[in-house]
Amino acid sequence: MSPRKIAQATPMADSLAARVAVELGIQLREARLRRGWTLGEVARRARMTLSAVQRLEGGARGSVGAYARLAVALGLEPSFTLVSRAAAGRRTATSSSPSDDAVHAAMGEAEAAQLRGRDCEVLLDEPYQHYQFAGRADVVALDRARRAMLHIENRTRFPDIQAFAGSYNAKRAYLAEDLARRLDIRGGFRSVSHVVAALWSSEVLHVVRLREASFASVCPQPADAFAAWWEGTDPAPGSASAFILFDPIGGRRLTRRRWVGLNDVRRVEPRYRGYADALDRLRGVGQA
Repeated sequence: MSPRKIAQATPMADSLAARVAVELGIQLREARLRRGWTLGEVARRARMTLSAVQRLEGGARGSVGAYARLAVALGLEPSFTLVSRAAAGRRTATSSSPSDDAVHAAMGEAEAAQLRGRDCEVLLDEPYQHYQFAGRADVVALDRARRAMLHIENRTRFPDIQAFAGSYNAKRAYLAEDLARRLDIRGGFRSVSHVVAALWSSEVLHVVRLREASFASVCPQPADAFAAWWEGTDPAPGSASAFILFDPIGGRRLTRRRWVGLNDVRRVEPRYRGYADALDRLRGVGQA
């Protein structure tokens, strides 16, 4: 291989390795949270230091042995496959896993369709990393000419308010900076809007009404910026964080408002009893 080709391949390989490390870190953290374990508990079971586990969850590169030890401790089966880029693209576009969250996916699809209809550039499941913080953004909409960014965090349930707030606040702090750098947005974003879009269900309404002050502290602004993006108008400059209830199912429901803000949560009726009800109705729409 010529020196020029080696120079071109090295950054590409480094970028791939970094993306793999971030993805593995996300999977490890999600597996730990599903089990309700602390970092210390996982470190003890894997016979690793707490700081090492924290670094790997944060997206730092580790050895194959370290990932394997954590996988075994968490009851995961390590798997790694190399495929051509063309095949990977086809697989991403056409495949789906039975374990996918269908309601969560439907929320993202409905939002993406609306935003694309407003001539926005839309990114789904977009990874980001800032030193020890790493994660994925459910939906990101961009208007490069206006240097504006919208980030939507979709939630179908809130089993752990503190874990949600920690993850969401990290994205509020670091996502825009990381995306502006990677996408070469000169001067950064002029307008940044973060929105928590929660399933419009009685299950979610109950939690939000009980913990309304907590949600207001994380999402203190009204949903004006989200409304601007949704309606295709110019979002205001600055940074905002808002909460909305969202109805993911289309069809005749499009004649009703798809979302309401946090100020309305005590006045509105739920659209679904809970996650299972939304899933059943979503399947009914798909079969119709």
